[in-house]
Amino acid sequence: MTALHEPPPSRQRGGDDRAAPAPAPAHSRLRLALALLALAAAASASGAGAAGAAGNAAAARADEIVSGKCFVCHGADGESSSPIFPRLAGQHSAYIARQLADYKSGRRKSTTMQPMVDDLAGADFTALGAYFAAKPVHAHAVEDPELAGMGRYIFNRGNPFSGVAACSTCHGAAGHGTETLPRLAGQHALYTENQLKQFNKRERTNDNAVMHAIASKLTELEMKAVAAYISGLK
Repeated sequence: MTALHEPPPSRQRGGDDRAAPAPAPAHSRLRLALALLALAAAASASGAGAAGAAGNAAAARADEIVSGKCFVCHGADGESSSPIFPRLAGQHSAYIARQLADYKSGRRKSTTMQPMVDDLAGADFTALGAYFAAKPVHAHAVEDPELAGMGRYIFNRGNPFSGVAACSTCHGAAGHGTETLPRLAGQHALYTENQLKQFNKRERTNDNAVMHAIASKLTELEMKAVAAYISGLK
């Protein structure tokens, strides 16, 4: 009998007299979810559009610089017009940007390159790095296969009799390097040989001291041999 006189559950022990709000209809919740998804998609598209516009602007700037300066020595596609100038096609973008910055600051000396970069900024270096990194790499015939055979041994195994370390230890078995170490594969033999000589004479000082130590142990024949082998890699 007591149960018949108990108040409704909402009024027991100080219960709230207000009625609980009715849940939103399913179709209203669906419209809200779709609206939120549309807003997220619009924001994503806006960000992608801004990034795409920035990328296009950088590419256009790189085209402008290459057609105005770089192509004379390095070619529009980074293949270079002479073996004394490096091939840049396929070179790591960050490495190119760093070398250009070093030319501008004077850390890397070159009477040819320093005037070319004086009026360029960091964003230009980044754009040029991306430009040349995207160019296709071509295979090149080795001029002296016998000399390159000797270079292959040194590149992969070094010279244990004179303490020369294997080039592949840092630059990779295929000579592709990393973002911080240059791609060597396919580089002009004469350019590579000249760089090794500059490291040996301490005329090139913007890269780590490891190269100074290695180059100082290479004979002139070994330098030519390694450069010949590298030129034929892809």
